[in-house]
Amino acid sequence: MAATDGFVAIRDINPQAATHLLVLPERHVPSFHEIGQFSADETKRMLEFVAEVAAAEGLTDYRVVVNAGPGAGQTIFHLHWHVLGGGLTGRMA
Repeated sequence: MAATDGFVAIRDINPQAATHLLVLPERHVPSFHEIGQFSADETKRMLEFVAEVAAAEGLTDYRVVVNAGPGAGQTIFHLHWHVLGGGLTGRMA
């Protein structure tokens, strides 16, 4: 769907909103608990990419969610940001 240096965006296969995207780093980081593995520049670029992907989808109002750990609902243990817009459904509503 979209990519930039070190990060990719894909559509969620089990969408919880009209638009449900996932933004992932290309390198493996298990969860948000390990966010310190990213340099300040990488973190900034990752968050800017989240915003760029949302804008490219035409979203002006949206939710950005990261689940950190199984107790918070994380089921895929590779850091990823959910970008949800266009009306929330399912468990993310």
